[in-house]
Amino acid sequence: MDKQDRINLIFHNNKFNEYLAKNKVLEKHRKFCRHNINHFLDVARIAYIISLEEKLNLKKDIIYAAALLHDIGKWQQYENGISHNEASAKLAVEILKTANFNEAEISLITTAIKNHRQENTASNLSHILYKSDKLSRKCFKCKALNECNWADDKKNFDITF
Repeated sequence: MDKQDRINLIFHNNKFNEYLAKNKVLEKHRKFCRHNINHFLDVARIAYIISLEEKLNLKKDIIYAAALLHDIGKWQQYENGISHNEASAKLAVEILKTANFNEAEISLITTAIKNHRQENTASNLSHILYKSDKLSRKCFKCKALNECNWADDKKNFDITF
């Protein structure tokens, strides 16, 4: 199976789309950044660029899988107070299995998802997922910038390249 097929198996997965829909409903009136397919793809593309620039030798489908799934459990944080990174990692396992990722790949991806809110991590995948998640935010054009609880040193006031 080719790499692109595995990513499309995630993208077309019923559970993945169910979780996306739950995020959308619960963020309907959210004025801050949303956890949707646009965000997931922004994170994936930025992470892949970082991987290439830093010569990390990470497989493209591994990066895209982690990025597509890193916030998929945000709805559980809203509904149950469960940390979204923990929820997303748990929900990702079944989706990754149905997309033909092996146990080692699933472990790598879910560990990165669990750690994507921590700046200093041992894994290259965790590192670029954290970095790309932050860089994907378009603070410089956000209408809710002054209401955001992110520290100014974490906000993106300029385009980074």
